[in-house]
Amino acid sequence: MRLKPSATNSTSQKARDLKAMGRDIVALSAGEPDFDTPENVVAAAIEAMKSGQTKYAPVAGIPELKRAIRDKFSAENGLEYADDEVMVSTGGKQVIANAMMATIDAGDEVIIPAPYWVSYPELVSFCGGTPVIVQAQAETGFLLTAEDLEAAITPRTKWVILNSPCNPSGAVYSREVLLQIADTLERHPKIHVLSDDIYEHLIYSDTAFSTLAEVAPQLKDRILTMNGVSKAYAMTGWRIGYCGGPAHLIKAMSKIQGQMTSGANSIAQWAAVAALTGPQDFLAKRRESFRARRDLVVEMLRDASGLECLVPDGAFYVYPACTGTFGKTTPGGRKIDSDQDFSEALLEEEGVAVVYGAAFGLPGHFRVSYAASESQLRDACARIQTFCNGLA
Repeated sequence: MRLKPSATNSTSQKARDLKAMGRDIVALSAGEPDFDTPENVVAAAIEAMKSGQTKYAPVAGIPELKRAIRDKFSAENGLEYADDEVMVSTGGKQVIANAMMATIDAGDEVIIPAPYWVSYPELVSFCGGTPVIVQAQAETGFLLTAEDLEAAITPRTKWVILNSPCNPSGAVYSREVLLQIADTLERHPKIHVLSDDIYEHLIYSDTAFSTLAEVAPQLKDRILTMNGVSKAYAMTGWRIGYCGGPAHLIKAMSKIQGQMTSGANSIAQWAAVAALTGPQDFLAKRRESFRARRDLVVEMLRDASGLECLVPDGAFYVYPACTGTFGKTTPGGRKIDSDQDFSEALLEEEGVAVVYGAAFGLPGHFRVSYAASESQLRDACARIQTFCNGLA
């Protein structure tokens, strides 16, 4: 079996299992907003069912959603796509899988900055490619530099994956950094870029959101820009992702999707139309709520012995370093020699579920999702403080 299980899914399931056994567990392991799906979106789904929109959908998406996606790209990102340059998939994960399956030959390399979302290297490996991991350290704000990108490129490089804001670090690529990366890519015309913009609406600094195809239009014909409704619109379970890219790539991806799953859920597609074309004012309110939670979590984690925590600019995660706890022993007698040891012991002894950093390609850290209520976050962070301060 070439695929490893998702560490985030595995941790979340273990937390659910412990809760079912009666344990008092605070789960900060899942990347899922705790807000409800907007009412107009739910209403659109109900109306779609009542009006008979329950049949097979076109493989690449219903025309109404493709139009909404094109309008969104144009209005928010300055990107113009034709109808055959956009498609809809069952979540963002399927967009990535489609792209990799459509393009990768055995031995092709895909450059992935670490820390990375856990599914990137697994999907590349599953499709016969070779993940090339470039570690981005805290000193660079967990951002891939143009110099490190250049050093990682070989004649076998097929793709570079960029995720901004980033899961798990919350790092945001500024326009200036993207321009530097674009300069490097111009010297390597055979390399394609997957720009994962799923956390686009969750930026808390003064840095405006930028995406590579908008910053470097000369590269647009080899960039696949991916997005979805799961994070900003709290629609994780609706499973709708979408992308814009060159027509030949979209055509190949659509062929694969046609054989794998056909079109995405028809009702969810109509709901996504309502999400993209309906009121957007709630986005700012939710963003401010996430900002307050981020600040709370960072402040409390910095008060935990042995932890160091940068302030992330986006998404809804913090990625603190826990190397200061290595070599110590928990009150329960467990020796902490790795971030996985730290995370497992934290769950076992204090009932807080987080995801260990090695799963994201950069050990010595762990990921905390602050997509939870303030009371849950205060409780969880207090337990983390108790755990860290009790190490000897």
